[in-house]
Amino acid sequence: MSERLHLSDSATLPTPTPLRRNRRFQILWIGAASANLGLETVEVAYPLLIMSLTGSPALAGLFGFAQIGTALLVGLPAGAVVDRWDRRRILLISEAVRALTLAFIVISLMAGRANFGLLILAAVVLGAGTAFGAPARMLLIRAVVPDHQLTAALSQDEARSGAAALAGPPLGGALYLVSRTFPFLAAIAGFVISFVCALLVRVPKTTEATAPDEPDGPDGPVGPERAGPKSALSPLTTAFSGLVELLTDRLLRSALLLISIFYFSITAAILMVMVTLREQDHSAGTIGLALSGTAVGMLVGSALVPRLNRLLSPGGLLLSASTLTTLAVALLALPFGPVWVFAMLTLAALGLPALKILVDIMIFRQTPDHRRGRAIAATITLIGAGSPLGSLVGGLALQFLGVTGAIVLIAGAQALITAAGLANRHVRSARWPA
Repeated sequence: MSERLHLSDSATLPTPTPLRRNRRFQILWIGAASANLGLETVEVAYPLLIMSLTGSPALAGLFGFAQIGTALLVGLPAGAVVDRWDRRRILLISEAVRALTLAFIVISLMAGRANFGLLILAAVVLGAGTAFGAPARMLLIRAVVPDHQLTAALSQDEARSGAAALAGPPLGGALYLVSRTFPFLAAIAGFVISFVCALLVRVPKTTEATAPDEPDGPDGPVGPERAGPKSALSPLTTAFSGLVELLTDRLLRSALLLISIFYFSITAAILMVMVTLREQDHSAGTIGLALSGTAVGMLVGSALVPRLNRLLSPGGLLLSASTLTTLAVALLALPFGPVWVFAMLTLAALGLPALKILVDIMIFRQTPDHRRGRAIAATITLIGAGSPLGSLVGGLALQFLGVTGAIVLIAGAQALITAAGLANRHVRSARWPA
């Protein structure tokens, strides 16, 4: 699962400088870009390696479920930790752990000892590292960008994500052709660069994580915190406070469900495409190029974001993107080869940048710094829940229903959620915040 959420509020720097000369932001951006490129590169290698070891698409799907599922399970308590501890130190530990885990996989492959059990264990460790590293990185980047540069920083961050997603799959496929270890070595290099970049950056002291006893809501303390100004939150209550706050808003609850199903469909579709093209004897490089359609869709969609935000309400944007994804996933059932797969994945991903920015506008800009880690973790959990389910359901559907049946199942689920969104008046009547 890749670290792709956007920039929102941040502390104002004492002496604002142009973004291109903001040394701390650019160093953190380079680290994030390197880590993202490594992640996108190795994502192609995981299912190919597992299918070569086991021959089972269901087990390939289980790896993704284990990795992303662990990130989601650990995400809520990780958000509370990020709000209380030094965020830079958390990112350093996360990158070091993930690099060492991938190094262990490389050593196992070179020794001929790699097996599915080892890879599943690695998936759990990598998922936990993502749960801590993703919100810590996002908050560090926010801490070094002043308010008036947020739009430019958001554009550069989106370009980084799209470029990594575009270059990663074909690079991973090409590296896998040379050696099964090369995609993992590329990911290790990305995490090492990210570690060094985080090591070089010092964030403003005013943005260090705090641990207030009461994480205020927009109108004061929420939930159990209303008991009194001196009441201390239990660790469990603290971890879940961001999730509770998001779920109590009916519009956000509906929006996050629609976005979660979007990730469910995209993840399942990518797994189905990989298995289908492999069964058609296409090379790993061709598979990687076909999968890069998702990144192309993101890059094109990024250019469309300002116009879409002007033309469509939040609800209209959500429902349009969901409808487009439903159509594109259903059309993947047509056996027209890698070029057709590329085109449909491009179409399916067009709405993703706009949806990510929608989440940024409607959630993160309204969250104070001392609760931002929990808010980010809760959002990642709710949105990201679709990815492990898509990986698991997609693998099982391929195993028992075949390619056509699996595509019909996934497209049908997306269509049902889209219809439910159309029937929801809170979604239809949503407006952008002033």
